Order: sequence, then C-alpha cells, then structure tokens
Amino acid sequence: MGVHSVSDINRFLKNLLASEPILRGIAVRGEISNFKKYPSGHCYFTLKDASSALKCVMFRSYAGTLRFMPQNGMQVVAAGSVSVYERDGVYQLYVESMLPEGTGDLALAFEQLKEKLAAEGLFDQSRKRPLPPFPKRIGVVTSSAGAVLRDIYRVSKRRWPQVQLVLYPVQVQGEGAAEQIAAGIGFFSRKYPVDVIIAGRGGGSMEDLWAFNEEVVVRAIAAAKVPLISAVGHETDFTLADFAADMRAATPSQAAELAVPDQSEVRRQVENLTGQLTRQMQGAIAARRTRLENILQSRVLRDPQSLLAERRQRLDFLLAGLQKTVQADMQDKRHRLGLLLNRLAAINPAAVMGRGYGLLTRQDKLITSVNAVAVNDELDVTLRDGIISVRALTIREKGDR
Repeated sequence: MGVHSVSDINRFLKNLLASEPILRGIAVRGEISNFKKYPSGHCYFTLKDASSALKCVMFRSYAGTLRFMPQNGMQVVAAGSVSVYERDGVYQLYVESMLPEGTGDLALAFEQLKEKLAAEGLFDQSRKRPLPPFPKRIGVVTSSAGAVLRDIYRVSKRRWPQVQLVLYPVQVQGEGAAEQIAAGIGFFSRKYPVDVIIAGRGGGSMEDLWAFNEEVVVRAIAAAKVPLISAVGHETDFTLADFAADMRAATPSQAAELAVPDQSEVRRQVENLTGQLTRQMQGAIAARRTRLENILQSRVLRDPQSLLAERRQRLDFLLAGLQKTVQADMQDKRHRLGLLLNRLAAINPAAVMGRGYGLLTRQDKLITSVNAVAVNDELDVTLRDGIISVRALTIREKGDR
C-alpha cells in the first residue's frame, strides 16, 4: 500500500467526479441559505433540503446573467457541475444558471426591483407632475422603426397640428436597450428642452418589454426634469416605467392623446367661453343702461331747483337754531364772568387799601407778625396812594397795653 499526499487524494477525487457524466450539467433543487455576494461579483451559498446540504459557488461571469437577486429561504433550481475544491478538500456545485422555483425569474426580478424602488419613494404619487395643457415641443424616446412613432405623430398632429415632435431613436429591446432609453430621457431632460417626454414601444411579451423594467430606465424617469408619459403598448400589464412616470398610457396613441389637446375641442371651449363672455357683457350693459335711465328720471335731474329750495330752507332753519344756541351760550358765559369779576374785586389788595389798610414790608418782604420786627427796624407802609417809611419805636403783642 503506497502513501499519498492530501493533494493527490483531492486531485484524484476531482478527476473522478469530473469523469462522471451525471455530475456535469446537473440541476439541483433546494433552498438557499448562507447566501453572500462578494465585491468581486462571485456568489457563495448553500443549497439544502430537509436532510442534506450542498455548498455552491457561482462565479461573476454567470452571476451577472441573473435577472433576480437570490435570497436566503428562496427555493431555486440551480444548474451546473459538481467538482472538488482541492485546497479545502470539499466538493461543491459550480452553478452556471439558476431559476426560482415555482415562478419565472423575470417575474421575481420584477417584484424584487419594484419593492426596492417603491421603498425609495420613486413611485410616490406626490412625485407626479401635471402635464402641460398646451405643449409646443414633445420629445419621443422610441424606435425609429415600427408603428409606434407613426401612431404618435399621426394622433398628435391631428389633434394639435402646431406641436413639434423630436425623436431620440433607441433600441427598445435586447442588450443595451435600457441604457439607450435612459440616455434618451436624460437628453431631453438636460440638453434639449421639451415640454413633455413620451417614452415607449409597441406590445410584446414580458421579455420583449423588459427594458422598461430595468432599474436604469426607472431612475432616469424619476430624475427627469419635465413630465413624462410612459407608453408601453400593453393595456393589462404594467412595467416599472409605468409606476415611475408622471402619466401612464396604455398605448402610444393614447400617449399622444394625453400629451396634446384636441384643437376642435379647444375651439368649442373658446366659442362657449366667448358666448358666455358676450352674454355677461350684454347683461352688464343692460343693467347699467337701466340704472342710468333711473338716474335720469330722478328728481335731482328733473327738478333740481325745487330740491335746492328745500335744502336752502333747511339751511336757514339750521342757521337760526345755531344762532340761538350761540347767543344762549354767550349769555351764560357773561353771567359766569361777572360773578368771577366780583369775587376777584373782593380779594383785590388795592381795594382793601382803599378802605384805609396798608401793607407793612421790610426790604420788600411782607411783615405778618410782630415777632418778625425788632425795635428801631426801618419799615415801609404801602398805602393806596404811596409809601411811608417808619421806624419801630416799641413792640406790643396782642393783649399787651
């Protein structure tokens, strides 16, 4: 019995498994657990059932083709080949493709991305903008071939001939279509000014319409600086572009109807408004004519002299009443003034001195008490007609003899 290295054993087992046809191109059903996607793009996870587990790896070149994001607990069918990882001595399934169990990968990818973008608020009704009522220029993002462009042009020009349509031709399905559609929306949003954008295509299968479910397109619609109408030609199903757009049209023709007004309807509205305005003006003129006629028939214009005579007589009455009031008031004030003058005369010092009284002062200061005077003080006695200078010889208080 020979002695072998660990590498020899692992290499032998790897070659042994590689030689088994059943392990090449095998499909395995199981539940995903321990899923992890590394920055390199490689995915590592485990498939398990009720009693066993199988390690799996999906390299970046294959993982990039997935249209859904694998998650723990998801039932899938993974296809690839079984081999041994020599360094660790473990066997694992090298996955080349994977589909969700019980539902299509497109349907699952649709729901996953829808949930993600809705959580970010890209579908919120508050983000929706009204369409301009009379657009002058419309940007159209669609294929230059096919009936979509012809339908939009025919309907819009029939309804509103003066509108200008500007086409940004794109591929609407297949590889690179989503990036072209997003670029077209960005072109009209940032570089070439338009009033509204129509982005769409004709009908088809979910695979055909998938470009309008790509994240890059949805984010371009949400970031558009002008209102956008999604016009993907399918009436029953919705794309993610429909949720993000400001307005959803079931067909490209309906998108054109939503984008521009109908000139015949506008003309009818203008005629109706013109008729309403004319009737309102005629009614207003008739009302003012009636008011003018009533004014012309009024007394002030028919017989102004009699009206002036009445006003003059009333003025005379008012003046007479005012004169009586003024005279009564003046008489009352004269009476009050006389009483005040009598009171003033009674307390007038000149009148008191006229009756023989005088004012005794010393150096212009009034003497009101004997206590303010000393013997030999020189005093002035002011009488009605002059001043007498005196000297105090003696001082007697009241009661002294």
